[in-house]
Amino acid sequence: MVVGQLARDLVLRVDALPEAGAAADVRERRELLGGKGANCAVAAARLGATTGLLAVAGADEVADRLLSQAADDGIDTRHVVRRPGAGTGLIVEVLEDGGRWRYLQHLPDAVLLTPDDVRPAEPSLAAARAVVLQAQQPAAALQRCARVAGADALVVLDGAPEPDARTALLAAVDVLRADPAEAALLLDADLATDDVDQVRAAAHRLLDAGPSVVVLGVEGAGNVAAWADGELFVPFDDTPVVDTTGGGDTLTAALTVALLDGDDPGRALRRAADATADTVSRVGGRPAAGR
Repeated sequence: MVVGQLARDLVLRVDALPEAGAAADVRERRELLGGKGANCAVAAARLGATTGLLAVAGADEVADRLLSQAADDGIDTRHVVRRPGAGTGLIVEVLEDGGRWRYLQHLPDAVLLTPDDVRPAEPSLAAARAVVLQAQQPAAALQRCARVAGADALVVLDGAPEPDARTALLAAVDVLRADPAEAALLLDADLATDDVDQVRAAAHRLLDAGPSVVVLGVEGAGNVAAWADGELFVPFDDTPVVDTTGGGDTLTAALTVALLDGDDPGRALRRAADATADTVSRVGGRPAAGR
């Protein structure tokens, strides 16, 4: 079960952004299922996992189309809440040559999860082998999901939760995954996020907060994994990067699937890095990854 955002992604590819008061031609336009939760669920499903999504969408035609796409991707959407009067979330990505992107997003409170939204999904959360929590959702909903996850479930937290809930959430999860900016937030301290040694030390410090595996991004370099009796740095490979959108979501999904398969954390990170390289080699954050 993935707990996170569902949104309509509109990707506009341009040679370069125009100056204010000027126009630019869009070279490529894509409209697709997106949002961090949906991206992660798509990646998990394409990696062979039976996957459900707990998210909020509007009661509109946009959501109808997105949920149809999710079903085509093999995602169980019965726990996607349809919020009356709310418009489904929208994320507009303007992508320049060279992989430089800018997001414009409309994700109002109405399309964020509440504890009441979690209640109907509790049997599925309790039965899931893994529960992936995306920290962009309100902490109260995430905490409820963590509480009802089965005793043997792998609970994965993706991102940096709100400060007031950080201690409780970190203590409740088995795996923490964070990008460089999120890693700095988690430590509440200056962190050279492009320094492998500093990020490695940070990962070990975060193990003390509760997770048994911590994976942190190193800016421009790769990812570090730390666990009780080991650590590993996996550098980025030479895959040409077209669009980094969805890369972190794929990393989290692939890491989760690999750990469920019984891989040790180092092997799981290597598999996750391979899947992420596939995702960032294409526009829009939709992986074509398989086992």
